[in-house]
Amino acid sequence: MSTLPAHLQGRSAALVETPLTQQFLTLTLGQELFALPIEHIREIIEFGGLTEIPLMPSFLRGVINLRGAVVPVIDLAVRFGRERTAIAKRTCIVIVEVEQNDGLQLLGIIVDAVNEVLAVEGHQLENRPAFGARIRADFIAGILKHHEQFVVVLDIPHVLSLDELAELVGGLEQTDA
Repeated sequence: MSTLPAHLQGRSAALVETPLTQQFLTLTLGQELFALPIEHIREIIEFGGLTEIPLMPSFLRGVINLRGAVVPVIDLAVRFGRERTAIAKRTCIVIVEVEQNDGLQLLGIIVDAVNEVLAVEGHQLENRPAFGARIRADFIAGILKHHEQFVVVLDIPHVLSLDELAELVGGLEQTDA
């Protein structure tokens, strides 16, 4: 016996369970491919105009002036516990919006390269793996397969958690005292 409502019985499952399409920006860090949900991205800018701030943790590379707004810039590779991103021809800053208690906060993230925007059906996105990733599990929202390779979808609210970043900065200030 079918569990579908009477008005949907007889229709194909594809019509009944149409997955939502999501868009992701793919980017490169080192030799790895990552994806960010497009709804968090405000813009992509060329690397430059970065002002370094003394005594900041290594993941905080500095700040930029974005049309009059001071935007902190985080080196995503360092945030993942890797070596500092070497600035090259394709290095860019992805400006993302992170929700904070009192509204949205703009943050820049340095990446080696931005590749493309993917439209992904809901069934193409797998849950995050329990093991095997080279970054913290809570940084991963899921995995998607694209051109015979896996792309790690980042969980922006966790990767760029302002509370956690503030704790890390505070912890460094205490150890320096």
